[in-house]
Amino acid sequence: MRLIAGLLFAVALALPAAADSDRQTKDLTADELGKLLEQKDKVFFLDVRPPAEIESLGSVKGYVNIPLDQLESRLSEIPKDKLIVTL
Repeated sequence: MRLIAGLLFAVALALPAAADSDRQTKDLTADELGKLLEQKDKVFFLDVRPPAEIESLGSVKGYVNIPLDQLESRLSEIPKDKLIVTL
């Protein structure tokens, strides 16, 4: 987790709709991310990096990997009723 915290550029996207132009973004600190990781029922963790990058750098346990180039075709896998935290 320390490696990830050092590389952390997580952004929380408040939903409900992916197309909603009113969504908010926020950079998270490692402490804020840790607190969110405890709220798995309210938060969806999304890692948009390519698999090769995850393999070499690691990821945070609980994140779902949907590479950025696949995101549009896989939007149905992302819940609309949760806070989305991306890496």
